[in-house]
Amino acid sequence: MLLISVNLGHEQPIKNGKPSGKTGIYKLPTTDAVRVGVGGIGNDVICDLDNHGGADQAVYVYGQPDYEWWSSELGRELAPGTFGENLTISGLESAGLSIGDLLQIGPVTLQVSAARIPCATLAARMGDPGFVKRFRHAERPGLYCRVLHEGVVRAGNEVRLEPYQGETITALEMFRDWYEPDRSAAGVRHYLAAPVASRARAAIEKRLV
Repeated sequence: MLLISVNLGHEQPIKNGKPSGKTGIYKLPTTDAVRVGVGGIGNDVICDLDNHGGADQAVYVYGQPDYEWWSSELGRELAPGTFGENLTISGLESAGLSIGDLLQIGPVTLQVSAARIPCATLAARMGDPGFVKRFRHAERPGLYCRVLHEGVVRAGNEVRLEPYQGETITALEMFRDWYEPDRSAAGVRHYLAAPVASRARAAIEKRLV
């Protein structure tokens, strides 16, 4: 796999998104080398800090096969960064990866921590009030990652996948579980055995109460 594009966002106004009226979802490719740290991508803007960013969701990744599917579905070409991802990667179908899988990009090591759950901001970005539902049924969520090893990356870097060796779930299972949660104690404990992001873990732990 290859890192096709590194995408950066700047604060912009947006209508019909989150209450703040501001977003960093409009990301554009850069040809520059960019530093990836535990807090995210250098010079990238995150406005909704309640739901995005932080150590466990520092980087959002989307795959070229998912883009090709959406281009066919929507009948138009979509540029890298359209879904608000920081890194666009060839050969990566997000639903098939598992929580805990590692993506090695040059000196940088990312660990998959969560599936992306769509929101009103994505619908506003796509200009379609019904896009949250379309995104759900497409089951191509993209991947939030934590940064285990920092470093500098740029478009064209090779990307290597290392499957997680512990007990885990797939990104697609996590995505589906958001909409139809498994509330059994056994199901929840299986879920929590995976290295899921802290926001998702807090929501899941409530099911045990």
